[in-house]
Amino acid sequence: MGKVNLVIDAASIRVKKGTTILEAAKAQGIKIPTLCYIKDQLPTGVCRVCVVEVEGSKTLVGSCHTPVSQGMVIHTRSPKVVAARKVIVELMLTGHTGDCVNDTNAENCCLHNLASDYQVGAPRFNVKAPRFYPIEEKNPYVVRNLSKCILCRKCIKACANIAHNNVLSIGYRGFRSKVVTGYDEALTTELCRDCGICIEHCPTGALSKPIKV
Repeated sequence: MGKVNLVIDAASIRVKKGTTILEAAKAQGIKIPTLCYIKDQLPTGVCRVCVVEVEGSKTLVGSCHTPVSQGMVIHTRSPKVVAARKVIVELMLTGHTGDCVNDTNAENCCLHNLASDYQVGAPRFNVKAPRFYPIEEKNPYVVRNLSKCILCRKCIKACANIAHNNVLSIGYRGFRSKVVTGYDEALTTELCRDCGICIEHCPTGALSKPIKV
């Protein structure tokens, strides 16, 4: 496979053709935030926090799924990119109804950390019916707090492609969308075993291990 020359944040680099912008930036030590990306898995590009500015493009592009091309000039932290990421994080916080203020594990929430990094405060957007779900604790391996879920689909992808279990999927549409098992049934031990893959990949703490007493 051939190679292409491009510029990322004023640095000239040469990478394999087919490399994504995210991969090329990472190879140069340039950090681009992600919430839905899993290394070595097909990118979905649903969270959009990895957007970057490509000169000549009319819109910002998702770096996780956009391949580099010869002569590309990319800006990963331009004012336009930073402004877009702030709004994206703010929109996610609108639907992320977990109580991060009182959560002792908030430092493990990638969305919470992004909000801090980009100085995003309380969401300005009004939601008539915030998504709120009771915490599910019946499964001895996984506690689900879907009020914290941002629908990044990482748990679905990890369960299917890494654990090869296919327990999780997206149910419903629009603002009612949620991660479900079966026909929106309880997550039972018959379906879910103690692999912990979904917990490992959840970026917000919507999935966690039960506290043993």
